[in-house]
Amino acid sequence: MNTKKNLYKDSEHPFAQYVRILGKGKTGSRSLSYEEAYAAFSMILKGEVLDVQLGAFLMLLRVKEESVEELTGFVQATKDQLNFAPLAVDLDWSSYAGKRKHYPWFLLSALTLAKHGYNIVMHGAAGHTINRVYTEQVLEYLGYPICQSEQDVKQQLQQQHFAYLPLEAISPVLNDMISLRNVMGLRSPVHTLARLINPFNAKATLQAIFHPAYRSSHQQAAYRLGYKNSAVIKGEGGEFERNPDAKTLICGIKNGELYEYELPKLTPERSPTEEELDLETFKQVWLGHTRHEYGETALIETMGIALYSMNIVEDYAQAMDKAKELWNTRFDKAL
Repeated sequence: MNTKKNLYKDSEHPFAQYVRILGKGKTGSRSLSYEEAYAAFSMILKGEVLDVQLGAFLMLLRVKEESVEELTGFVQATKDQLNFAPLAVDLDWSSYAGKRKHYPWFLLSALTLAKHGYNIVMHGAAGHTINRVYTEQVLEYLGYPICQSEQDVKQQLQQQHFAYLPLEAISPVLNDMISLRNVMGLRSPVHTLARLINPFNAKATLQAIFHPAYRSSHQQAAYRLGYKNSAVIKGEGGEFERNPDAKTLICGIKNGELYEYELPKLTPERSPTEEELDLETFKQVWLGHTRHEYGETALIETMGIALYSMNIVEDYAQAMDKAKELWNTRFDKAL
């Protein structure tokens, strides 16, 4: 970011207006309009703001929580600056939270779909919150490459129908901002907007939130961004993973129409958390050498939501039956 603040001793910095809108006291402040959010975030992505302005801007948004208009403007500004060439992607799967109490079962849902020929692009960021296991680390353990470019993504989709692209490769600026988590002690709107980027304009998108209040804003922003098929859930640990120990409300978009659907709680009491996340145990479940009741329930249910979101099935009952079938036959066809 530009740190030459002495250039603005006698005139106002162009970005100051956006900080002022957010921070002008209890009665004077307001949310940004879509146009203001788009313009402000475009400046941030181009490196046209000072570090002190960026910190103030992000934390003011964090205190009030970003509006749907702001979120939509931020995401659209990001998409326009990236301007990635569209690829034939069936499902865009965001993964930004990391896991702490349970293994990343959602990852096996995605890999199973890929084994059956669905093109899945997953994107995320690693290491911005302490004491969590991130998708990138787990994929490397399972022997999957980490893409560094659009070309890598295209190649991996052709070879194995699955590609993981780190946020750093999508946008170094966004990656730097998400890494401020350990500097500020708080998450910022980047944790929210990154989930909605859908860099290759996939046919369907999945986003998870940790705080239930964000479910609707994600759904509404996806709708305003023109996403035709999408699902937002309060996922286990903040990842897009169905928690069998609780009801799961899906705030979705199906063929351009908003909907809500609640999946029931599946377990009589809370399942025990893992004492440690031993990735070798996780790998053995993936390879079929060992079973994990909680994990297989979570991943099948998660896959079912993905199948419904991709319009592969007509309803959620069919979705769960199809997911179970795909899991049980994941190695019948070698890629």
